[in-house]
Amino acid sequence: MNRKHFLSSFIAAATVMPAFKTLAKTVENEGSSFKIPPYLKQGDMIGITSPAGYINAEQIQPSVLLMQSWGFQIKIGETIGKRDFTYGGTDKERLADFQKMLDDPGVKAIMCARGGYGFIRIIDQLDFSSFKKRPKWIIGFSDITVLHCHLTKNYGIASIHAKMCNSFPDNWAKAEPIQIETILSIKSALTGEQMGYAAPANSNNRLGKVDGILVGGNLSIIETLAGTDSDLDTKDKMLFIEDTGEYLYSIDRMLWNLKRSGKLKNLKALIIGGFKVKPDDADEEFGKTIYEIVLEKVTEYKYPIAFDFPVGHQRNNYALKCGVNHVLEVNELGSVLRTV
Repeated sequence: MNRKHFLSSFIAAATVMPAFKTLAKTVENEGSSFKIPPYLKQGDMIGITSPAGYINAEQIQPSVLLMQSWGFQIKIGETIGKRDFTYGGTDKERLADFQKMLDDPGVKAIMCARGGYGFIRIIDQLDFSSFKKRPKWIIGFSDITVLHCHLTKNYGIASIHAKMCNSFPDNWAKAEPIQIETILSIKSALTGEQMGYAAPANSNNRLGKVDGILVGGNLSIIETLAGTDSDLDTKDKMLFIEDTGEYLYSIDRMLWNLKRSGKLKNLKALIIGGFKVKPDDADEEFGKTIYEIVLEKVTEYKYPIAFDFPVGHQRNNYALKCGVNHVLEVNELGSVLRTV
């Protein structure tokens, strides 16, 4: 989705939805059991740690400099620069570093340096007792979906699904508009600004308007967590999903899992982000599009569905606050999602 289309869709959709002006005055998460961590102010500290894949100090430097320019202090964790094959240090090292960030009262938000793989290996050993008393924003996506789901399931604490340090542009002055917008959306999420995003019209969308708690993340991670202590609770929630590098048949299988486990049954809405599909092998064509795969699973449900939403393993990956009340309206002009 190009920037011009994104902005024009947003303006057009917002123009025909004046109800949002009233909804914007609603207290965030009023009537919800979710806890909202304190929003950041000038001088607050953001900790950077790598609970999944390897990344070095040079690679996170653009994010450090930019977040400092926003007025935040930065604490760099011990896992930055450590390496154990594909991981940012051993399981023990990554566990210890993340635990320190959770427990440190001076750290007001935790930015995961990158995704990859590895959070599932340490999630059950983390002690969230201090974190429950002093919640703080945790930022990340992809493999960090493990944490978003775990917080939703066990603690009802909001978190931020967004780009990480490895997605910050090396040269801010030369960055593309879409890179700038998506990175600045992280700042907006951290400081408590009202947020709203739009997606273009899609003939496969299902129209409607709802409000509710937003949850979700990477589809393959959500499916993998089924039956565990981090299993995502989607009842009466708005669910967003995205994925990358998967065959169409694999996406079909994962969505059947969500359907059979009841995760698609009692939704308020379904939001489909970016899906980078792996080409079918020769003579193994699956024969269905992403749209057909999704719609097949939700034929008996009546909630709104928004396709092509700007979230996922792509440049137009905007910050979304999991566990926070949103309003979604899908109409002939497209779809708009806003915090309330």
